[in-house]
Amino acid sequence: QVQLSEYGGTLVQPGESLRLSCNASGSIAIFYGMAWYRQMPGKRRELVATITQTGLTSYMRSVKGRFTISKDNAGNTLYLEMNNLKEEDTAVYYCNGGTDTYGLGDDSGIWGQGTQVTVSS
Repeated sequence: QVQLSEYGGTLVQPGESLRLSCNASGSIAIFYGMAWYRQMPGKRRELVATITQTGLTSYMRSVKGRFTISKDNAGNTLYLEMNNLKEEDTAVYYCNGGTDTYGLGDDSGIWGQGTQVTVSS
C-alpha cells in the first residue's frame, strides 16, 4: 500500500510563505484525487484544497488566492504552496489520497502523519 509523508511544516511569521510537500512511497496515479486537510487544536479536520488526476483544483474559501495545490506525478509528490500566512492558518496539515475503496476524507483511507504549521509573531 502506498504511504504518504508530509514535510515542510515550521514556525513562520504572519505574511510569510511556506511550501508543504507530501511524498508518496509509490505512484500517486492510483489516486483519483488528492487533498490537503488541516486540523486546529480542539476542532474538526477541515478540507483545505483538492486536486484531481487531471489537475483540476478547488480550495476552501479562506485560503483561496493564498494557497496553491499542485502535484508532480513523476516525482510522486503533492505540494501546498501557502502565501500571506495568517495566524488562523496554524494547524496540523495532512495529505490524503482518494481511491475507489476509500474516498477523500475517509478516516480509513491513506493519510500522512501530519506536519505542524505555526503562524505567529
